[in-house]
Parts: sequence; C-alpha cells; structure tokens
Amino acid sequence: MKAIEQTTKTVDRPDRVLQFGEGNFLRGFAGWQIDILNEKTAFNGNVVVIQPRNREGSQGALINAQRGLYTTVLRGLAEGRPAEEFRLVRSFSRCINPYTQFDEYLGCAENPELRFVLSNTTEAGIAYREGEGPEDRPQVSFPGKVTAFLYRRYEYFRGDPAKALVFIPCELIDRNGDTLRRIVERIASEWKLGEGFLRWLGACVFCNTLVDRIVSGFPREEAEALWEKLGYRDELLTAGELFYLWVIEPPKPGVQPWDYRKEFPLEEAGLNVIWTGNLEFYRTRKVRILNGAHSSTALAAYLYGLDTVDQCTAEPPVSRFMRQALFDEIIPSIEPGGSGTAHEELVRFAEETLERFANPFIKHQLLSISLNSVSKFKARVLPSILSYLKKYGKAPGALCCSLAALIVFYRGNPGGGGMEGRRAGEPYPIKDDQNILRRFAALWAALDGVSGSPALLVHEVLSCRDWWGEDLSAYPAVEDAVTMALETILRDGIAAALAQAGEHTGVSR
Repeated sequence: MKAIEQTTKTVDRPDRVLQFGEGNFLRGFAGWQIDILNEKTAFNGNVVVIQPRNREGSQGALINAQRGLYTTVLRGLAEGRPAEEFRLVRSFSRCINPYTQFDEYLGCAENPELRFVLSNTTEAGIAYREGEGPEDRPQVSFPGKVTAFLYRRYEYFRGDPAKALVFIPCELIDRNGDTLRRIVERIASEWKLGEGFLRWLGACVFCNTLVDRIVSGFPREEAEALWEKLGYRDELLTAGELFYLWVIEPPKPGVQPWDYRKEFPLEEAGLNVIWTGNLEFYRTRKVRILNGAHSSTALAAYLYGLDTVDQCTAEPPVSRFMRQALFDEIIPSIEPGGSGTAHEELVRFAEETLERFANPFIKHQLLSISLNSVSKFKARVLPSILSYLKKYGKAPGALCCSLAALIVFYRGNPGGGGMEGRRAGEPYPIKDDQNILRRFAALWAALDGVSGSPALLVHEVLSCRDWWGEDLSAYPAVEDAVTMALETILRDGIAAALAQAGEHTGVSR
C-alpha cells in the first residue's frame, strides 16, 4: 500500500497562517476548515505549524514526512442516520520545531504574507512564566515565544502597522485572546522592548473565541481498515465528529467583526463560523447546555451501569433524565422568557447536542467526564441550579439529583494515588484534588458511623464554600432536594432516584 505523500501533489501557496500546535484538535478543526477555505474561496493560504512544546511523541516529524498531508475521517448522525466524510487535507506547508529550528521559526516573522495566528496549546498554554528572557532560544512558554516572534516582525518591518497580526487562539479558557494579549504586553514591558514596540503591539488583534468539535484523533483500532478504504497509508489519520462550531469575537472598541470576514472568509466558504461582537451568549449556551448535560448526567449514568455517553441516549430512564435536565431546567434557567427566538435557538442547540451524544462512532467514556467533577459541576451545572431557583422559587429536581449522584460517586477508599469507588462490586477510579477526596472520605466515614445521616452529609458538602464559591446550604430548597435524592439513591438505588427526579419537575419532552 502506498503512503499518503505518494497520492497527490501538495499545493504551493503562501503561508498566511501561523499555527501553534500540531495535535489532533487543530488538524481536525482549523486545518480542515482552511483546506475548505482554499477550495471554495480566493483565500489561497497555507498553514505553517509550530511545535509549541519540547516533548517526545510530537507529530511534527510526521507532518513533515507526509509533506503536510493528512486525512480527516468525520462521522456522526445526519438526520438520524450514520454518516461518514473523508477529506484529504492539503493546507499545511510544514512543521517547525523551535527547539531545534529557532532561526527558521523567527524567520517566519519576516514573511510579508503572514496575517493570522492560530493556537491550541492546552488550557495551561496561555500562562505567564517567570524567568524567561529575549535571549532564550526558544522561550519555554507560548506567550514568550509569541513575544519574541512579534518583536522580530516589528523590527524587520520597521514598525509598519500594516504588518500587525490577527490572533485567533483556540485554547479552552474564558476570554482567551484578552488573556494572551495581557501576558504578551507584560512580557514586552519586562523585557524592556520599548514604547515603539508596545504601540505596534496595539495594532495586533487578539480575538476571543469559542471552539466546539470532538476530535478523537488517530483511530488506532480501525486504522488498517480505513487505510484499505482510502487506498493509502496515513499515519496522521484524524477522526472526529461531523458537528463543529467556531465563534470569533474581535476586540472592542473600534474593531468590528466584519472587518475580518473578507480577509478570512470562512463564512463565504459555507463553514459554521460566527463572527460576533458578543461571545457570551454562545459561551453560556455551550457551557450550560452541552457541558452541563455531560456533567449532570455522567455520574448518575455511571452509577446506573452505563459506560459511554452514547449509551445514555439509548437507555430510556437515563435519556428521560437527561432530557428533563436540558429542556425543563437548564434551558428555562438561561433565557429570559419561555418562548421566542432565544428559546427556539436554545432548544435547537440542545437537540443538536443530543444527536451528538448519540453518535455511535465516538465512545466518550463517562469516567473521562468524571475527572475533577467538583470544579466541573461548579462551572457547568451550579449556575443553572441557582438561576432556576431564583426564577421559579423552587429547586430543579434533575440537577439536584445529579449533585446527589456526585456525592455518591465520590464514596470510596484511598487507592492508586486517588480514591476507589465501587460499582456492582467492581472498583472505579475517583480523580480530583486531593483535599476534595480527603474531605469526601471523612464525610462518608462519618455517615457510616453511628452519628451520621444523609441530611448531615449533604449539609456538609453544600457548606464547602471553597468548592462552590459560596455556601449552598444557604438555599434550603436545594439542600432539601439533594437530600431527598441522596436518600433515595442509598435506599432504593439510582434508577429510583432518576424516576423521582422526573416526578419532581415533570418531563415536558
């Protein structure tokens, strides 16, 4: 079988995009979209990829060995039926490792065609690092590398504002562009790069973004079969779901989102990209609906006996519970009224979310979602509980039941560097901050003693201000609902608690 680099010619285009990150997500998300952009518009630009970290197992060498070529395999449900799409992506020109090719890396700053900078350096990537300097080759941190790169560009083009760059970071942190700008400005000041550079830096644009697509990466178990189907061997085969969304918010004031639509015409290519002046609606929608549905269902579903997200949509008691949480509690807690355009858009997004969850090609493990569930619950589910309580004057039954399920899931014994729980006699890992695990162990030990009670356990958990950001025991309706659900789980099992949650609020869908 021939290799992918023998299948087709690469396309010689100018490098218009610099991309920090060679991993699965950007290949299956941004690189895939830019390939479509080149096909359907006059953008005519390639991506030069920068390896952000000095680590073994980087895929940069494979990118170069395959001359930038790779294949995406996108699968999911389309109108309820399984669908599969293959694309040979030809938008990458090469990958540069700044730890061994630092001069070539800085040389990219002298490219007059370069305009956009993308990144996905993980949530920890956009962070300040002490002790870096302009003499490092390279700087360790991503913002440090960016500052050195921008200073070279400033010097080479003599401060020409027309050569400023547009940053579109894809890291999953709130206000990612604003954060990156603040750190770069701090570094530039500490390095004493001069007022001229700081003024030129002001001409660079740092967008805030929201990205959404599950990219599972190399489909190891299916690779041979897929290579046979494709007719060539691709070591960078990148699998993901069909759904994707890219929301981009340029900074304000003075810079409007439509300024960049012609320069980076993603919408013109028919891609699901939204340029907006206000990202918050889309962030709230994603965190509260998609992430909230994950976090409010995963632990209860695992205790019920399921292992993956797609199983949740196929098991009626769990599916009804998830739909109740989404349509009866989360959506009403977000939008101001009970009908209208906002309501319809949220319902449509929730239905899309459930179709994504049902994707038979993506086996999203519930135990993966369970990692650090306390902080996830605080960010993803608690805002819906408190908003619902404020709006309706009562506690949302399904979401409070999900908090009770979290408490039960965290019942375990020390082991393997964390805690071990038991489901049907079989161990499962409980992974979170060690202080949280120790606190749960102590609370459950007290319940198992003669003086403990489920009500006291719930009260102690809800009183942990450092977990939730406030004392949740100050909301008696929430405490009562969580206690009732916990008592049902302990007495009758999780299935009975899921059914009880439906009776509490009433399932509308």
